[in-house]
Amino acid sequence: MAEQNKLEKIVALCKRRGFVFPGSEIYGGLASTYDYGPLGVELKNNIKRAWWKYFIQDRTDMTGIDGGIILSPKLWEASGHVANFKDPLVECKKCHHRFRPDKLADPSKCPDCGGEFTEVKMFSGLFKTTIGAIEEEGLTTYLRPETAGAIFANYKNVLDSTNFKIPFGIGQIGKAFRNEVTTGNFIFRTLEFEQAEIEYFIAPDADWDSIFEQWVEYIYGFAELIGLPKKQFFNHEIPDAERAFYSKRTIDIEYQFPFGQEELWAIAYRTDYDLSHHQAASGTNLEYFDDVTGKRFLPHVIEPTFGVDRTLLAIISQAYDDSDSERTVLRLSPNLAPYKAAVFPLLKNKPELVAKARGVYQDLKKHFNIVWDERGNIGKRYFSQDEIGTPYCITVDFETLENDTVTIRDRDTMKQERIAISELQAYIQKSLE
Repeated sequence: MAEQNKLEKIVALCKRRGFVFPGSEIYGGLASTYDYGPLGVELKNNIKRAWWKYFIQDRTDMTGIDGGIILSPKLWEASGHVANFKDPLVECKKCHHRFRPDKLADPSKCPDCGGEFTEVKMFSGLFKTTIGAIEEEGLTTYLRPETAGAIFANYKNVLDSTNFKIPFGIGQIGKAFRNEVTTGNFIFRTLEFEQAEIEYFIAPDADWDSIFEQWVEYIYGFAELIGLPKKQFFNHEIPDAERAFYSKRTIDIEYQFPFGQEELWAIAYRTDYDLSHHQAASGTNLEYFDDVTGKRFLPHVIEPTFGVDRTLLAIISQAYDDSDSERTVLRLSPNLAPYKAAVFPLLKNKPELVAKARGVYQDLKKHFNIVWDERGNIGKRYFSQDEIGTPYCITVDFETLENDTVTIRDRDTMKQERIAISELQAYIQKSLE
């Protein structure tokens, strides 16, 4: 109950402070859709930048692409999504609400009105769309249900345009769409979401199990980087009977959210299923030529995948702290915080203080995302910045006019120290390293 209450507090904070807004709210909302506000988009972009640097730029065996959302429908037929991307569904005979029976606590009656259910029917999770001016004559395709499709479609283009050799990986971050029946828990499961995915190509005779384990360890390095403690995670090894038929091994990397332990990330060994099907369907030779051994083969794939929105929710859940009765704090890692510092004049009705503080603000703004705040008294400004996760508050006071020093307050400890304005950039930069 306490944890569910925590989620409600997080949802309220996210709307009040401009992290996440309900989608289409002025029209009564659209279920399971959300928009990211001024602070939310900064946090989300910081997460994506951290992911991209850690998984793509910091490694010598990785590169990236940005594939399209709308792809040829033949691709989704070849991948098996058109035929197999379906879930069982029941509909209430009374209120006509639909549910996945495997997600119901009591599969015999509707949780909304107590009515009886219809027989189970299969429900496609793909969003259809039509290309062409006349719908009846247009080409039916789908909004992508995952980002991996474009990676496989461009695998050969990447090989032909770069110097990468097996083993190597291709990653991307982008939107995906699933016509989910069971949504909920805020931004955990929505109709439109963002994924960060990697397809890591290896030789068929490679020690895939060892490579798989190396990737799991590397993934946990990212968790540490963004401030998610390992004790909150659980590796759910998917048993043979529950795995996709083409997967030799899958781990759901679950996280302890306020509403329970649920999948945050995942990693799977997909063998050569994807490339073999795309080669057969497209007629394009996707074999890799190993110029050392002289052999040709279809690479196998290890796929780490990450929910960006779920990661943001996990980070906020971990950072949220209301244990102090006087203030709520988002203890975000400085490299993820929307603002790296806030700059205040001690008094907003003293032009000389405002002018000096503006100068400090403008100078730091060249290097970091800094916010200006002169609302209310100094205490309220501090607590306001604490609530949105700003690591430092910088105050320009009358002593600043005498010796060019300011006070800088730490969000987590609330301790203040006096430093020279000339040292501020280095001080903030150090916290981001």
